[in-house]
Amino acid sequence: MGSDTLGKIRERQGIWSKVQNFLTMGYGTKEDIREADKALRESYYQSFKEMRQRWSEINLAALDAGLKGDDFKKVMQVMDRLMEKVHRAEYGYAGLFDRKGKIGEEGLARSLDFDKEFGASLSDLESEIAETYRAYEAGDWNSVSAKAKLLRSKIVSLDEKWNEREKVFRPIGV
Repeated sequence: MGSDTLGKIRERQGIWSKVQNFLTMGYGTKEDIREADKALRESYYQSFKEMRQRWSEINLAALDAGLKGDDFKKVMQVMDRLMEKVHRAEYGYAGLFDRKGKIGEEGLARSLDFDKEFGASLSDLESEIAETYRAYEAGDWNSVSAKAKLLRSKIVSLDEKWNEREKVFRPIGV
């Protein structure tokens, strides 16, 4: 999994990056992986912001329509929390005396792969919210309520999935 990503990153590097990697024992490759991962997570953050804006509109309209339920609020709360986790996620830096251990190229590549896989789940969430938004625009509150329950479970499982991310960086070991 991680070695394919690592190979692709190394293929795209120019001669200067290869010389830099030789002199700094792979630091340039690690930086390239971190930058690719950061750009990917930034795009996820933007997606979350757009989804949150739509969900906020649905939530307010549901309140105005007299719909009660914790699902609307819970989706928004978990979305806010997850959005910030993605935005402020660890980049994979490890200091010289880091107690958690050194993060190598393979670990960084695995985290980038993890983040790419996370994107597929995020796309699924985006389409569900878009579908719910269309139901809201059509005034189909029964469908909106049912979808809110589904979205609640989906976003909670997506949050749990994101919590596994650090294990990809630093596998548990002694």
